Amino acid sequence: MTALPQNRANIGITFILIGILCISINDMLIKQLSGGYPLHEIVFVRSAIGVIITLFIVQIEGGWSILRTTTPGLHALRGLLIVVSNMSYFVALAALPLADATALFFAAPLFITLLSIPILGEKVGPLRIGAVLVGFIGVVIMQRPWADAGELAVSRLVLLLPVLSALTYALNQLMTRKLGVTSKASALSVYIQGMFILVSLSFFVIAGDGRFAEGSDNASVLFLLRAWIWPAPGDIWAFVGLGLNSAAVGYCLSQAYRMADAATVAPFEYVGLPLAVFWGWAIFSELPVLEVWIGIILILSSGLFVFLREQKKARMVARAKVKLR
Repeated sequence: MTALPQNRANIGITFILIGILCISINDMLIKQLSGGYPLHEIVFVRSAIGVIITLFIVQIEGGWSILRTTTPGLHALRGLLIVVSNMSYFVALAALPLADATALFFAAPLFITLLSIPILGEKVGPLRIGAVLVGFIGVVIMQRPWADAGELAVSRLVLLLPVLSALTYALNQLMTRKLGVTSKASALSVYIQGMFILVSLSFFVIAGDGRFAEGSDNASVLFLLRAWIWPAPGDIWAFVGLGLNSAAVGYCLSQAYRMADAATVAPFEYVGLPLAVFWGWAIFSELPVLEVWIGIILILSSGLFVFLREQKKARMVARAKVKLR
């Protein structure tokens, strides 16, 4: 009776680890491209490639019939949430060091743990809630509320964008947990890819000529609103890599939150923090400042504590069931 749930949890953890690795590569590639291309062009190309790959997976998991749904509105809302999450994060990424943006985004697992209580009805004890609050203290330290605006390299709004991204991402993953009961991971991924394509094409129609970016020297504004251009030959590989990663991320994250409880899977997303520090150092010669290091340590510590408490609880439940046999 306990073997199947444990196996599903292990599979969910495997998928989340693969997904987070792909996300870290995705972030690195997008930061590389952010200085010359608009965000909506990058999103369109990667999603167009990603949806083609995902449709092949749809055929493997059951064919076109699995795309049918009785809750199109919820799938649309889930898609919009992940679009807001991605675009707010990537706009911040154009101006922030990779490790800073990623560390702030890692409020997401904290939000997931807290929001799983009212949305999924999962039980989270006072010690885990305390650990989550410690993680949020780390997020506040990285925001440096004591600093004057002139002391910050970017505006307060840019610093808050990864936190907005974290909140909308958390809501998206909790919806995945609910919708995943009746929908395959590939179908969930197709819906998201479709929403990305729709939103990016809308941006192209409204701002694709770059007129709203004229006269601005803000890196985030330029990344969001500059004109579409044809990719340089040397950048095509990056666009293709983004498409492959997009398919992998959409499928792996959807599968992870279908297979296991949100509170079990979410802490493994913290693997993205050391990966972000590595890519920032290796590719962009960036290292976090002291406040970011403190925030990373607090967030990692709280996440690991939450995970260990969850695992201890699972073992106790498993032993109790064995004794009842």
